[in-house]
Order: sequence, then C-alpha cells, then structure tokens
Amino acid sequence: MPNRRVIGGAIGDDVHVGGVVRFLQMAEQLGYEVRCLGPAVSVERLLEEVAAYDPEIVAVGYRLTPESGRAVLAHLARAAREQGQAGRRWVLGATDPVAEHGRALGFFEAVFGGSADWQDVVDYLRGAPTRKAGGIPPQTVVERILWKRPFPLLRHHFGQPTVEATVEGIRRISEAGVLDVISLGTDQNAQEHFFRPEEMDPREHGAGGVPVRTPDDLRALYAASRTGNYPLMRCYSGTRDQLAWAEMLHETIHNAWAAVPLFWYSQLDGRSQRTLLESIPEVQAVFRWHAERGIPVESNESHHWSLRDAPDVVAVAAAYIAAYNAKQAGVTDYVQQLMWNNPPLTSPAMDLAKMLAKLELVESLAGPNFRVWRECRTGLTSMPAGFDRAKGHLAASTFLQMAVKPDIVHIVGHSEYHHAATAEDVIEGCHVVNGAIQLALQGLPDMTRDEAVQARKAELVQEAKLLLEAIAGLAPAGVEDPLTHAPTLAAAVRTGLLDAPHLVGNPAARGEVAVRFTDGACRAVDRRSGRVLTEAERIALLLAEEIV
Repeated sequence: MPNRRVIGGAIGDDVHVGGVVRFLQMAEQLGYEVRCLGPAVSVERLLEEVAAYDPEIVAVGYRLTPESGRAVLAHLARAAREQGQAGRRWVLGATDPVAEHGRALGFFEAVFGGSADWQDVVDYLRGAPTRKAGGIPPQTVVERILWKRPFPLLRHHFGQPTVEATVEGIRRISEAGVLDVISLGTDQNAQEHFFRPEEMDPREHGAGGVPVRTPDDLRALYAASRTGNYPLMRCYSGTRDQLAWAEMLHETIHNAWAAVPLFWYSQLDGRSQRTLLESIPEVQAVFRWHAERGIPVESNESHHWSLRDAPDVVAVAAAYIAAYNAKQAGVTDYVQQLMWNNPPLTSPAMDLAKMLAKLELVESLAGPNFRVWRECRTGLTSMPAGFDRAKGHLAASTFLQMAVKPDIVHIVGHSEYHHAATAEDVIEGCHVVNGAIQLALQGLPDMTRDEAVQARKAELVQEAKLLLEAIAGLAPAGVEDPLTHAPTLAAAVRTGLLDAPHLVGNPAARGEVAVRFTDGACRAVDRRSGRVLTEAERIALLLAEEIV
C-alpha cells in the first residue's frame, strides 16, 4: 500500500524552491506526510534522503536553463536506476522547456511545466487524473465539492441566443475541463411562459438567454456536457409554474441543485405577476419537492434585496428567512449564495462583515439534517466596463471571497457589460478566477478578524435578530411558525420591515426606505434629516405608522 509520504526539493544549483514548496503544501492539505529538502539539493543527497525517508512520491524542482536541466535530470534518472530508487513515483516541476527534457527521459511519472494548472496537481495527488485519463468526476454537487477540496467548484452562467449555438458552446467549455458547473441561462420567455407558449412574445425569443422550448432542447444541452471534465448542469427555476419546471429540469439535465428565491420572481420584481401570497407557498412547495428527492436547494434571495439597495440588515435577515424556510421544508443540503460588491458602493471590509453576519445566522441552523454549503460570486452590477478592468475586478473580488472559504465560486462573466459570455469568455474567466484562488490557497491573512469587520458583523447580527423578531410579531394569534407563514412574510414587505429604495411604486411593497453609504456600509436613514437610523428606531417608526 502507498505510504502517503512525499519528499521534495530543488536539485542541482537551483535555488527556486517555491514550486516544490507549493506542491508539498498541497500534498499536506490532501493528507500526505511531507518533508521539504529545500533549494540546491545535490542528486547524491537527494537519493540518500529518499532512501532514508522511504517516500511514495519524490518531487523534484528545476527552473534554470534547459541545457543544464537536461544534464542534471539525466544524471538523476541514471543514478536513481543504479541505486534501485527508480520504482518510486517521481514528479518534476519545471519551466516548459525543462519539462520537455524531463518527459523525454521516460523517468518521471508526472511532469508539470510552467503552464500547468494546479488542479492538474490536485488530480495527480488524489490518484485521479481525470482530465488526462478520461475518468468522470463525481456527478452530484456535494460529492464533487468534497472531491475537489481545497479548491472550490467553479460555476458560470452560459446561454446563447440559439439552442444550437449553446450546444456547441457547452461542448467547447466541457472539453476545456476548467468549469465544474454550467449554469444554464434561459430566456425570459422560457422562464415565465415555457408551459404557456401562447403567451410568449416572438420578438423576445433569445432575450437574456437560450430559448429552450421543449424538454428535448434541455436534453440536447445536457448531452453536450458529457465530455471533457463532465461538468454538472443546473438551471434557475422558472418564474412561474415552478413545480413543473423542477420536474422537467430533474428529468432532462439532472439539475445539480435548485435555485429559487422566496420573495422574488413575483410582483416584487416583475418577472411574473404572482402576488406574494401566491408565490411564497409555491416556493415552499418547490423546496419540499426537492427535499423529498434529496436534491440540494439554493434560495438566491438575500442578494436580490441588495441589488435594489436595501439596507444591509434587510439582506442579512432575508438570508436567514430563506434558509429557515428551506430547513423547515426538509432540505438537507442548502447552498447559501453570497453575492459580493452588492450594492456596488459597499466597501470590501463592510462586504466581508455582511457575509460573515449572513453565515453566522444561516449556519446557526446547521445540524445533522441541514448542511450549509458556501457559494460566493462577484456582484452583478459591480463589474466595470472594459474587458481588462472587469477581469481585474473579478480576480480581486474572488481573492476577497476566499476569506470565507467558499465551496463554490460562481464566476460572473467579465464580458457581460458588453455581451453575453461566449464559450471563450467562460473559459478565460475560469482561468482568471483560478489564478486568484490558487494564490489565496497559498495562505491568506485572516481578514475575518479585522476589528472593523468584527464590529460591523456583530452589529448586523444583532440588528437582524431585532428585525426577525419584528417580522414574527406581525403574525396573527395562533400562527405557530411566523417565518414560514406566507401572509406574515407578505405583511413584512407591505409594511416596509423588508424594503428597498428600488421598490418605490411597487404594488407589493412599501418602497419608502431611504439609505446612505457610511464607511462603506448601506444603512437606513431618516428621509428628512438624513440621520442614520438604528434598526430599533426604523422598526419603531414603521410599526407606529402601522398602528396609526
């Protein structure tokens, strides 16, 4: 049996030991016992240490000139064979020209050149080089998360104006082997009117995504993903007929997990004309349907409030309410989506504080029958114009997101300001994000312990609890569980306890809250004086008006 030991060092006169160190760090995270010999290790010393340590894997680094590299590597291979050490698993990390010399020797089991991806290294250390050997990675989201750690899964939206173009794009993305989850973007006609085609507006075909019109369209899209690294596929729920959508997605694309907001896709955002009294019970039924089948659920809820400039405390409370409803419906695996840079004027420090507050409340629900998986994404409306600026923003945002150790990173297309992401855009975005993730995994300072971050997190948790209590207090006598009671939740929106500035004039909401960004945080203010309101003050004013 393998002994799970790895030894490594830079050989010859090479002092560039960074690549070897990173390889050993990755091996250690995957459960290996490691030993680093450091820089400029002679071939003779390396073989002595190998004989004494008896490792399963020997990692060799060399980053000097190709000519000297060829001589040093040939000397190593010859000496290892003479001393009976050639049967071990020898690995070389080098510049691409030196790597070519290493491959030509036929001595190394694996060779990683300068252009290699760290996911290839992880695959190798796990003994499952999927993209190189044609194996199929796990095909459920939870299994794939656990399989890929410490790297998070990568997810990206994709949908072209025709089914045929989307099929071809999915095939190219899958064969590139860089994306774990293809998130189908369907057009609004499909989302709202798939099961009522007579209501579709032909002028809107393909607007906002791929115009799927039959279950066979979805089957063709899924079939195109059965190559390369076999990415999972998922799709948001429709904005109407959500149970029918759930059944169809499960049967056609094996929907990796459901994503359906609790309050939205209704009159609240105009994506359908359902009232909250109609839409909330339907969403709860969708939660139960997936729970009964063991399918994970994401409620893409709280960031919708922030997309409309709601106070941070409203977004935090909404995250808890959505997760609570999922748990009460029997969901066992819950994906908590965290959209960063949202609203765009939020500072990185206050963004981190808000996400930590959401996680503290949502993960307070966790237990043997309710697991929470963390999904991060860059803010949709925060992406700057210009491809290069957008890619820089995407990398920087991802780097910050790694502070909360996400299980999934949802990549927002850097091209979206200009056009819907093509297959090439998706692949490029994955490389950009992978670079940020790999750097972060080398060791981040613990930004979550920053004093300002911790103070704001504590403030948001306390204020969100006050808001949740106020919402529960709207329930009529006899209601046992106010936070799952649709009339109570609808009343929270109607009275303005849950509110956002962009909801002004909305028939389902109050739309009167005013906000201001202070120290990078989005806070409610008195409309007349501009004074920042504590949540207790805001609640008291609203409830006093409700009583009057």
